[in-house]
Amino acid sequence: MSLRVLGLNLIKTNRNLLQTAVKNNGAPNAHAVAMAPYATQVTVQATPAAVQKQKVSKAMKAYLERANEHDEFMKTQHLEFQIGKRHLANMMGADAETFTQEDINEAINYLFPSGLFDKRARPSMRSPEEVFPARKAAEFDETGRPFHSMFYTGKPNYFQLLHDIVTETNKLHELEERMLRRGNKPDENQKLEMAGFQLLPKDQLERVLVEHIADIEYLNFTSAMERLILSPYAYKSKAFIERFLKPLIDQSKQLEVPKPKIDEQGRQYVTTYECLRKTARADVTVRLPGTGKITINGQDISYFSLEECREQLLFPLSYSKMLGKVDVEANVEGGGPSGQAGAIRWGIAMSLRSFVDQEMIETMRLAGLLTRDYRRRERKKFGQEGARRKYTWKKR
Repeated sequence: MSLRVLGLNLIKTNRNLLQTAVKNNGAPNAHAVAMAPYATQVTVQATPAAVQKQKVSKAMKAYLERANEHDEFMKTQHLEFQIGKRHLANMMGADAETFTQEDINEAINYLFPSGLFDKRARPSMRSPEEVFPARKAAEFDETGRPFHSMFYTGKPNYFQLLHDIVTETNKLHELEERMLRRGNKPDENQKLEMAGFQLLPKDQLERVLVEHIADIEYLNFTSAMERLILSPYAYKSKAFIERFLKPLIDQSKQLEVPKPKIDEQGRQYVTTYECLRKTARADVTVRLPGTGKITINGQDISYFSLEECREQLLFPLSYSKMLGKVDVEANVEGGGPSGQAGAIRWGIAMSLRSFVDQEMIETMRLAGLLTRDYRRRERKKFGQEGARRKYTWKKR
């Protein structure tokens, strides 16, 4: 028994000596060994006299690699953009240092004319910041600890925005209660005017947040903003609300609305010339007040035998709720029924601007009534049966 006890004591002594040696050598403990597959150890110089080891998470390491690749890519794109701008300036005989984006657009339109209807399909050259979407900044430190308290929601910027909206709403409610206790009322002169503005659409809100949101999440955003805007003291949070508003139309780009003239009978009238659609050309006169009479080349609306063409004429009148309140006189030539109806329709819509308010004008613009249709029939191509259609291929 004494030998057995002596052997056990020797084993314990050796084990204690081994553990002491391991601690002195600074070997990794069990926790460090377990964490090894998920982190990378790098040496960071903290002070000239002391060097410490700091763990960098794999997520942060991957982010830094992607960020470096993106920075290099953007530098290359910036260089190519500057070279292209300098070439354009030289071709246009302008100074490259003072060549603005407007000058670039004019040079592109002059050097590369395009008849494509969709502007997005036309050639263009813009700054890389406008072409490539913005990237999120780092959301966690070197150890993988997130900066944002809502990081684990998956959409921290979106939920932070909802939190800010609710905070502003609660502040306005508290202010309203204090004012009611004092018997004060909100200032009507400072009431927040929303006419001509709308909330940011979903795609623009995503660009602001640098996050993708679902339709139901955008609906929650609009509901929260509407509750904030409906508060009688919403003007107190005007700066916050305006960050998420978009003007319906740029006031500097508004078309000048012609003032009505007075005819011999004392009625107001407006004439719109050069109403074009395909090869048709028309002049349209709208008179107020009227009985809804429509005259086309001396005939009534039966000038068009097709029901679709008649609906084209009546649509701007019914949309602006001026049907039966004005008289329309049109002289049209060239083109077919569809082109003539489109030309008269555009002329009626442009003339009605003088008899409706600014809000209706903006609504008509959004409906496409004030946009001239430049589409034309595409020509037949050589070696093809039509504009796009190919001849039937036969093997034999």
